Amino acid sequence: MAAAPVAQRPAPRTVSFLTVTEVAAIMRVSKMTVYRLVHGGELSAVRVGRSFRVPEPAVREYLAGARTDVA
Repeated sequence: MAAAPVAQRPAPRTVSFLTVTEVAAIMRVSKMTVYRLVHGGELSAVRVGRSFRVPEPAVREYLAGARTDVA
């Protein structure tokens, strides 16, 4: 008798989270600017206790959308 095929689960995705200080350094802005972006809904973040953590893909998406071409 043949064994039933085992369903393959997708590999778990790992998301790297950055602190507000790390995001500010990457974007070269102040921490207050990052807090404004988070509170304004322009940059997604997760609240952990009293601090925020920003998913790394959210930073990349924000920066990609903020680019402008100079003539």
